[in-house]
Amino acid sequence: MRPNRTTPTTRLPVAGDLWLRAFLLALSGAAALIFQVLWVKQLTLVVGIDVYAVTTGVSAFFGGLALGGLLLGRLADRTARPLRLYAVLELGVATLGVATTLALPNTARWFAELENGNGMLAWALVFAIVGLPPVFMGGILPAVVCSLRVASDRIGVAGGRLYAANTLGAILGALGSTFVLLPTLGVRGTAFVAASLGAVAAGCALWLDRGARPATPDQATQGAAPVARGALVAVLLYAIAGGIAMGYEIVWSQVVVPFMSTRAFAFSVMLATYLTGLALGSALFARRADRVRNPWGMFGLLIAAAGLVAMVEVAVLGRWMPALQSAVEAGVFQLTSNLLAGMCARFAVAAVVIVLVPTLLLGAAFPAALRLVVDAGHVGRDVGRVVAWNTLGGIAGTVITGFVLVPRFGLIGSLAILGVAASVLGLLAVLQVRGAWRGTGGGTFVVAVAAVGLVLLMPSDRLARLLVENRGGTLVCYREGRGGTVAVLEQNAGTKHFRRLYIQGVSNTGDTLPSLRYMRLQALLPLVIHGGEPQSALVIGLGTGITAGALLQYPGLDQRVVAELLPEVVEAAPVFAGNFNAASDPRLEIRLRDGRRELLGNPQTYDLITLEPPPPSASGVVNLYSTGFYELARARLNPGGILAQWLPLPTQNVEDTRSLVRSFLEVFPHVSLWTTEVHEMLLLGSVQPLDLDVARISARFNQPGVSAALREVGVASPEALLATWITDRQGLETFAGDALPVTDDRPRIEYATWVRHDELQRVLPDLIGVRTDPPVRGADEDFQTRLRIERQRLMVFYQAALNAQAGHPDLWARDMKRLFESDPENPYFRWFGTSEE
Repeated sequence: MRPNRTTPTTRLPVAGDLWLRAFLLALSGAAALIFQVLWVKQLTLVVGIDVYAVTTGVSAFFGGLALGGLLLGRLADRTARPLRLYAVLELGVATLGVATTLALPNTARWFAELENGNGMLAWALVFAIVGLPPVFMGGILPAVVCSLRVASDRIGVAGGRLYAANTLGAILGALGSTFVLLPTLGVRGTAFVAASLGAVAAGCALWLDRGARPATPDQATQGAAPVARGALVAVLLYAIAGGIAMGYEIVWSQVVVPFMSTRAFAFSVMLATYLTGLALGSALFARRADRVRNPWGMFGLLIAAAGLVAMVEVAVLGRWMPALQSAVEAGVFQLTSNLLAGMCARFAVAAVVIVLVPTLLLGAAFPAALRLVVDAGHVGRDVGRVVAWNTLGGIAGTVITGFVLVPRFGLIGSLAILGVAASVLGLLAVLQVRGAWRGTGGGTFVVAVAAVGLVLLMPSDRLARLLVENRGGTLVCYREGRGGTVAVLEQNAGTKHFRRLYIQGVSNTGDTLPSLRYMRLQALLPLVIHGGEPQSALVIGLGTGITAGALLQYPGLDQRVVAELLPEVVEAAPVFAGNFNAASDPRLEIRLRDGRRELLGNPQTYDLITLEPPPPSASGVVNLYSTGFYELARARLNPGGILAQWLPLPTQNVEDTRSLVRSFLEVFPHVSLWTTEVHEMLLLGSVQPLDLDVARISARFNQPGVSAALREVGVASPEALLATWITDRQGLETFAGDALPVTDDRPRIEYATWVRHDELQRVLPDLIGVRTDPPVRGADEDFQTRLRIERQRLMVFYQAALNAQAGHPDLWARDMKRLFESDPENPYFRWFGTSEE
């Protein structure tokens, strides 16, 4: 006969037993989260960073967890020594985790080749590699809970505390991997640290088990006892709750970014906050989970309340948030004198305000679910079932929210649907007991009504309004899609009007004249100086469409290709000035694909590959600045081909700029640096040396489309074009010094310290300090004289810019006056004006 689910059969373990097992699970959680961070990062090198690819890869990870929970939970019930099973599982995770980390980067080419021939087989390869270690992870929590042999009426206390400990470890893993391990040890070194944590946990488990007497599973444990109907309903509802929780995470990941950053540190802080809420909620509620008279009502109230709070927090967002963030950031910086600490405090404020309270409630639902599901005779099976189905629900919630709800209903609409779904789920839970509307049941009904009312009152364009409030200007275009939000705002600086592109609420670029200048030069400069007859070009990153549009002005090209990640960016491109209607021109082929994956999966070669990605320190963008990427791009260049890499100056510290340059030098034998704007430079790399033949360059420059496009941005002659030369390989070697390169294993720039506010004052003089004369061929004396004059003008302007940034307006005005006397009609110089205007 099956034991009564409410009758204790064993005591609650003493505090020491519980805390020792909590320590084990904290180590497990840290190791598992570190491996997850590494694999998600490595997957972007294999399948790209588009939302479909990443979601599919992450689903493989969670699918493995779910499978492990279902299979190994039953095994934990049947073993006499669950701690030994735990140790075996931990060693399996450590071994397979390191193997997966080492294997993933080497599968990129296999994946690309298989995908071109058999897509299903390619993705099966990814699932097999990423999904196997998590199968072992899925059995860890059931094994440890099972080792306690607790009574079913005490499972909420023990299970909730152990879940909290496991999640606490995951928090430490999330923060430790981003702030310490990856910056200092790289990907492989971090994997060995995670494996070491697992090995330590396994050793501790074996030590803890050595003096314990083997437990003898009872008749119920060894039989395939049926699961009560109420338990099955609870598992189903908790699975749906898992889907809702992951749906919230998808929405929050886009809502919170405008108040944070696209740096990896910001995402780590948000993930840690999410996990902190789950851990605290589980730990706090575990204290009273087994004393609650109506666990169904409490479970329903927690889920419904999480949905309501999630909507309320977004509804009340306003200008007070940036003000609060700035105050906290200033306070932390004053205490620590550390820019990164101040910025992380800023991120934490946003994450706590938007994410913490709902996740507290969701975390509290876990011990409540255990109370409803777990039978003392089948602890491993039932805990495994709860974890597995919750994980499967999370996979479904991720896919449905990311691919269906957000594209169709937007972020606010998706949040509303999730909130209503949480209310309905809560009401269904309440209805599982008689007298449903008393106590917590009545509270759940009130919460559900409030949630529906808020859905009706909250405007669907709430986030667009917030963006305008915080950034200023007028909204021109706003799109919410699978990969993020894309907006265009019309803004002004004095009498100058321009439009800026915001992705995830973060300014990326715009159509100011300085932006027009550097983006047109990104395309036209390497084409004009190309030693052969360029006929094909690839632009990675459409952005405002200005670089791609410049390709249309060069008549010799037969093929013009753009690789762009977000379809919403393509939709927004027509509203920008100066891109020659690139997005709608049939001569330009736009491929919606991650740039690295485009090169990896397509053997097509080009005469020019030019990049205009987000700043290199943004999360994931390092994939386009590493030696691994440059080797791939070099293989896709035709003989005589050129790779043109955008090098922004003030977006990272000078030490990191040196590493970026070193990466380029590691791959290309012939490298040169050109200045396209005071804040931007352009690295050109090739296998063959550049031949700066004046006659050829002048002929190409004087083609009507090319000359008109460049004159509009202050490059009025071949001499002015060649004046943008800074230095050759020797000068760059001097600048880079002993800096280490950015590699796929050591993505230094992604985890670099926060950029100093006055960094242009450091990096620009250092680069000008290695300036050399351009090695032009066939230039007569008049040409050389005009070239020297153009170079002097640029240097005067750059000195003026440095004086302005250093707070010397009188020196700025002096330099600009001198510049206007020399070149009064230059539109680039006139954009900045003088202090006298």
